[in-house]
Amino acid sequence: MNESQAIRRANTWKAISILLGGLTLGLVVALVLAIYIMQAPSGDLQGLLWFLLSSSVPSLLVGYLVFSVGRRRLHSIRAKVLLAYSLGIVIALINIFVTSQLMFVSQHDFLLLGLLLIFAGILSASFGYLLAARMTRSLGQLQDAAQEIAAGNLLTRVRLVEKDELFEVAEAFNRMADELEQAFSRQKAMEQARRDLIAAVSHDLRTPLASIRAMVEAMDDGLVDDPATVRRYYRTIHAQIDNLSGLINDLFELSRLDVEQVQLRLEPVNLNDLVSDVLEAMQVQARQKEILLEGHFAGDLPPVTADIARIQRVLYNLVQNALQYTPAGGRVSLTVRPAETGVQVEVTDSGEGIPPEDLPHVFDRFFRGDKSRSRATGGAGLGLAIAKRIVEAHGGRIWVESRPGQGTRFGFYLPAVPA
Repeated sequence: MNESQAIRRANTWKAISILLGGLTLGLVVALVLAIYIMQAPSGDLQGLLWFLLSSSVPSLLVGYLVFSVGRRRLHSIRAKVLLAYSLGIVIALINIFVTSQLMFVSQHDFLLLGLLLIFAGILSASFGYLLAARMTRSLGQLQDAAQEIAAGNLLTRVRLVEKDELFEVAEAFNRMADELEQAFSRQKAMEQARRDLIAAVSHDLRTPLASIRAMVEAMDDGLVDDPATVRRYYRTIHAQIDNLSGLINDLFELSRLDVEQVQLRLEPVNLNDLVSDVLEAMQVQARQKEILLEGHFAGDLPPVTADIARIQRVLYNLVQNALQYTPAGGRVSLTVRPAETGVQVEVTDSGEGIPPEDLPHVFDRFFRGDKSRSRATGGAGLGLAIAKRIVEAHGGRIWVESRPGQGTRFGFYLPAVPA
């Protein structure tokens, strides 16, 4: 038995169980009314039960067969609803006819009951047709919206008024449309980021390569033969090659972090020690720029599980970024403090700050603010992107707070070693 046959059989048994449930409920209601309203004697109750069973069971079976065939052949909800109401009227007429014959009801009474039943059935079918028409309109709205979505109009939404199952379907459809719109927006953003990445990489590779080529050609053509100038050219070429090597290494590291292929060498470590080492290593650069570099440490700090080399790289990147944008006479502070279930490190500078429109992009690869587009500032705009991915790979988070003219604070959190 294949899956479709299993589903069809399950649906058949479900329909039969619904009909049997309706038959049982109808018999119970009829007996209750006969006992408490009509106060019929027990003998009449047995006869009534026999009459109802003898007429309803065969008519229900025949009606179900007719409905099953008609349901497959009819392709309109209105037609199917009318078929169901018509079958209900026919079954009721059969039951009345059988009961009238067994109870010796006159032909005139039977015709009168039949006319009244047909009249009530037509009115009932009218309400059913009205309900089916509204359902059809709602389904039509869903169909039109699905076609709009398929055509690329992801802003399409279905607005139904009546609160029923179709309303819930429409709400589910709208949630699906929202998710599709968000996925499409993310795809567009990723595509734009890919183009920006290619453009940025091309620029950051082309500029030093062009400089190296110009200097090599000048020396090769004999245009530069002064020993001091040649040595200066060699030093510049070496520095440009180092920049290119660093860029390529950063790109490789970032790509590995993006696809989670980095194997972290995790071990318990006290962040006070790492921050102290970074402060000591960066003091020379800070003094050269006439910037005060200081640290604030917390006692009784819980250890964190970290890859020492990579967390040091995060600290170096943040401090280097702070020194780069802090003017002479400014201050850069590193603060380590315990946080809820972890440790928090903050790097605060007294620089020019970051414009509000740039804050959401500071961790984007190759992002450099307007005042740092110049090559004189150095860096390819990958340091903060790498720092973000390293922190997240440790199960932490990183953030930035800044106001123009009031400095910037970068912070990151790492979870403590589980007790």
